[in-house]
Amino acid sequence: MKIAFIYGSPKAKYSASASLLQELKPLLEQDDIAISEYNFRKPLLNKEEIEQLINYDILVFAFPLYVDGIPSHLLNCLIQLESFFTSANKKDIKVYSIVNCGFYEGHQNKLAMEMMENWCSKAGLKWGQGLGIGGGGMMVMIKNVPMGQGPKKSLEEPFRQLANNILNGASGENIFVSPNIPRIFYKFAAEIGWRKSIKANGLKKKDLSARK
Repeated sequence: MKIAFIYGSPKAKYSASASLLQELKPLLEQDDIAISEYNFRKPLLNKEEIEQLINYDILVFAFPLYVDGIPSHLLNCLIQLESFFTSANKKDIKVYSIVNCGFYEGHQNKLAMEMMENWCSKAGLKWGQGLGIGGGGMMVMIKNVPMGQGPKKSLEEPFRQLANNILNGASGENIFVSPNIPRIFYKFAAEIGWRKSIKANGLKKKDLSARK
């Protein structure tokens, strides 16, 4: 089985999407599985990338939630792929997605997941399953925490379900999960991050609510 990991974050490094796909990778590693990786950081794909992707059995997208939807650069890539897949009449590719957001609640990714399902329908591909993850902003910071422990405790079972479905080419209900820490602690940590960013840019806390 050939699997393509598609990183849909515009970030070149420190990407939560990349961290999450790397969490999934060990669960898929078997002798008969070949995993390749693609970075969709820009809104245009080259012809070689597009032609390569049609040869995979599974496409696994990972991207951040932008304004309740798919990032615009990735959307443009999907439009290009849709045109190619439709004309090629390739209908046996299955698609899975991991969407993360800065909100605490994983269900905030529901609309973006539905957009991916609709894209599959238009492109003539098969939808497998989606995993929507809240608290995406901290995933890079806790990347060394083992899956199933601490704030990642709630992620272990959903990731195993997703991996099992991918390995079997099966479909499943979309799963939405929040980090395994109290919401108030997540909010507090996020506010600390904002304060550091404000200070680093020579601003004050009150500037966040300034109107122009």
